[in-house]
Amino acid sequence: MDKFLEIFQNKIIITAVIGWVSAQVLKTITHLIVNHKFVWERLLGDGGMPSAHSATVCGMAGATFFQCGPASPEFAIALILAIIVMHDASGVRLETGKQAVLLNKMMESFARLGDPSITAQERLKEFVGHTKSQVCMGGLLGILIAVLINWV
Repeated sequence: MDKFLEIFQNKIIITAVIGWVSAQVLKTITHLIVNHKFVWERLLGDGGMPSAHSATVCGMAGATFFQCGPASPEFAIALILAIIVMHDASGVRLETGKQAVLLNKMMESFARLGDPSITAQERLKEFVGHTKSQVCMGGLLGILIAVLINWV
């Protein structure tokens, strides 16, 4: 049981979780300001500004840097993982979201033409990726949180 409770004292995990939560809250607020509409799905959903994936992995990498040092194997693993996640978020996942928008428009056109086999439940998720600026802002947020937690 003590080993399980140690998880809640691990600064790397705490920093990553705070990075994710902070990004999700900021993403929800940003969506509210831009669209003048509160959407609960933004609190847990993918896509949007800032990238929670980037905030999480950069927070983790930053905390690993401070705890283990820049020459440690742990930091090397965290850094490479962060680079891969951020590249994926702004690459493959962004393109997947663009394709979902296009396919959803096609499905709406088919539905208007009277094809009863297409339902609203079949809509594809459009918020799956991030622009480069969303990834950068999420990364900066994660690094900032790592620095702040290291000073506390």
